[in-house]
Amino acid sequence: MNWSDEGIILSVRTHGETSAILELLTLSHGRHLGLVHGGRSRRLRPVLQSGNTVTADWRARLADHLGVYKVELLQAHASLAMLNKRALAGLTSMCAMAQLLPERDVQTGLFLAMKLILEHLDEEEIWVKLLIRWELELLSELGFRLDLTQCAATGGKDDLIYVSPKSGAAVSRQAGLPYEDRLLKLPAFLHQEDRGEITSEDITDGLCLTQFFLEKRIYQPQGLKLPEARLRLVSYLSQGD
Repeated sequence: MNWSDEGIILSVRTHGETSAILELLTLSHGRHLGLVHGGRSRRLRPVLQSGNTVTADWRARLADHLGVYKVELLQAHASLAMLNKRALAGLTSMCAMAQLLPERDVQTGLFLAMKLILEHLDEEEIWVKLLIRWELELLSELGFRLDLTQCAATGGKDDLIYVSPKSGAAVSRQAGLPYEDRLLKLPAFLHQEDRGEITSEDITDGLCLTQFFLEKRIYQPQGLKLPEARLRLVSYLSQGD
């Protein structure tokens, strides 16, 4: 068994004295693990960093074996992220959350979106907005799609500014106003075409929205905690730090 694909490095674990177990999110083979011989070598250590994109050749005797990777670097996103703590937190958080995906299930949409985010790490006004949408798609792929297209109470599609924490559905201003303190805020850029400037408050509201459902529906039921990098990201952005 063998294949070649493009992948984003999610994690690297040492294996023995010289090798490493590499976890990739690939374009056509989903989240996939493999052994890299010499993965701890001076030559490969800079390549095997979370967030880097690589070309990967995977070989195994049988399809269900761990297999062996040979990789070549395409883009060193990790080194760019090191220059900005917000970008590093975003990259680290995304790689950690992608590990929730079922192993070897093809996730082409999430892969392409993640690749786009990594390619714009030096443009914060772009990648943060894309990250929030990526997290919404992750929730959908894990079986917890949020319905942000119409009001859960009236069925209307106008003036949607809240989300119900119970149903994950949008709520209009009129329907939600009496329960405002119990509802989550829905920034307009998540349910309609971008119009005008997206404010820092919109970004914070978007991150808090996805964080709430990631914790409630994904992490807490499994007895897990949201990645520390994701928590730091909200703090960094809300403080303008």
